[in-house]
Amino acid sequence: MPSQLQKEIKRLKQELAEKEKLIKEQAQTFSHYKKIYGQSSIVAQIGIWECALPTEELTWSDYTYDLFELPRGTRLDRSHTLACYTEASRAELVKRRSDAIAARSGFTLEAEIITFGGKSRWIRITASIECQNDIPVRIFGMKQDITDQKLSFDHMMYLAEYDQMTGLANKSQFLLKLSSAIQGDQVASGHGYLLLIDLDGFKPINDEYGHIAGDECLKEISNRLKSINHSYKEIFRIGGDEFAIITTEIQDIKAVQKFAQRIIDCLSEPFIFEKQLLKLGASIGIARIVGDSVPDVFVNADTALYAAKAAGKATYRCYNPNMGSCAVRISV
Repeated sequence: MPSQLQKEIKRLKQELAEKEKLIKEQAQTFSHYKKIYGQSSIVAQIGIWECALPTEELTWSDYTYDLFELPRGTRLDRSHTLACYTEASRAELVKRRSDAIAARSGFTLEAEIITFGGKSRWIRITASIECQNDIPVRIFGMKQDITDQKLSFDHMMYLAEYDQMTGLANKSQFLLKLSSAIQGDQVASGHGYLLLIDLDGFKPINDEYGHIAGDECLKEISNRLKSINHSYKEIFRIGGDEFAIITTEIQDIKAVQKFAQRIIDCLSEPFIFEKQLLKLGASIGIARIVGDSVPDVFVNADTALYAAKAAGKATYRCYNPNMGSCAVRISV
């Protein structure tokens, strides 16, 4: 009997040793794959993160630490890491996270952070919820640095929406703004004004002094327009030497006429280019922002601009139906 018991103990010890060996091998394998996974994450520049619920205990991969410029292995406190997000991004993150936990779903978010090292970065966050018996127990996902992508996209959007030479919004933005102003007029029964501005004497300067002088003229004119009208987003360069201002703040015709004269006086002041005194002028056509479409308002303002040119330039005219129709110089 004792010998049988000893045999059983021996068998159990051998079985235990084999299991311990297996566990050790599995642990080594797990550690190996975890290391490869972590290195792959760094190479791919994708950070892995998870947060236990409801304890809010965070776990980050090495690259996530790098992303936030925090020494690897530093003890994590969610309140401290959350403080890295800008106010707008933090508010959106809190909302998306709360909604995802409530819905047992996930989300993707592009957020701006200020790293622990003081750098501004944009990151893309993906998150999923893990549940047990329909109770959320973990939220996890990836964080990726998209700063370069964001800057490239913003620059591309800037090129699409703004004139590179003057920094003013371009014609596409003008059409959107005018359409929005017309829709606002139809809803609110108010009105604003469209001012089309065409430079007088620009072509002779361009021909005599060259395109560099012409470019400097356009930059100077745009700066002067900015100094007159403080709402920069409502000033547009819509053609070679043609500008537009949309104002929904001025409701009185006398006030808009005074504004137009102020523009003419300002743009008529000479300026120096390479020791040469250059002089420009401006003619302005004014039309109320009222009608069924963008072309309606634009044609009215352009008709008034033709009338101002015909009156001897360096003046303005307000549209009225008695002006009749004319060929529109600028296509819409």
